[in-house]
Amino acid sequence: MSEFPSDIYTEPSDLDGHTLANLGPLRRMAGLWRGEKGVDVKPKAQGPKTQVYVEHYELQPIDPQTNGPQVLYGLRYHTYIHKPGLTKMYHDQVGYWLWEPATSTVMLTLAIPRGQIAMASGKVAADADRFELVATHGSLVNGIVSNPFIEHAFTTLEWRIEVAFHADGTWSYDQDTVMQIQGLSEPFHHTDRNTLTKTGEPSPNPLAVQA
Repeated sequence: MSEFPSDIYTEPSDLDGHTLANLGPLRRMAGLWRGEKGVDVKPKAQGPKTQVYVEHYELQPIDPQTNGPQVLYGLRYHTYIHKPGLTKMYHDQVGYWLWEPATSTVMLTLAIPRGQIAMASGKVAADADRFELVATHGSLVNGIVSNPFIEHAFTTLEWRIEVAFHADGTWSYDQDTVMQIQGLSEPFHHTDRNTLTKTGEPSPNPLAVQA
């Protein structure tokens, strides 16, 4: 028996348009954030290199999205990262954090200007203080797609992110990008972690009034 309805076209007639009230576990992430104690461990020819970074993370509510009967609430995000004291961004990333209330699922889409995109998801309780999402190489629903050079030299086997919310209003992430690097016999774990402090409130659709 299919987990999906037989009617794949009809949209809900009672759709609640108040995104901020329907974001489930993502509600605490809405707004503008800054993290100054990020730690990145990345591959270099000489071996793993650890460096610290500063991050600016913006998450803005979007209007609810429908795929026929499926309803998604979400945050459009842009995060950019630089080394302390420098202005050049060495990581830029955009995408959407999405919440599907009907299935208690969080989805995260990402795109980076190195020619790589991915989508990760996981089952999450609406009031969860911590959750984890996973994307896997070769998956058609939670997958990773790379440009030919990255796929050849730094094949991304898995991408995993854990998010945790804290009592002081901050939130943090710990992510692990597992890569099979050309010339190495074992997969390399490229890790990043940071804690983000709120610097501004979210802005709903400027064309609509949202309570």
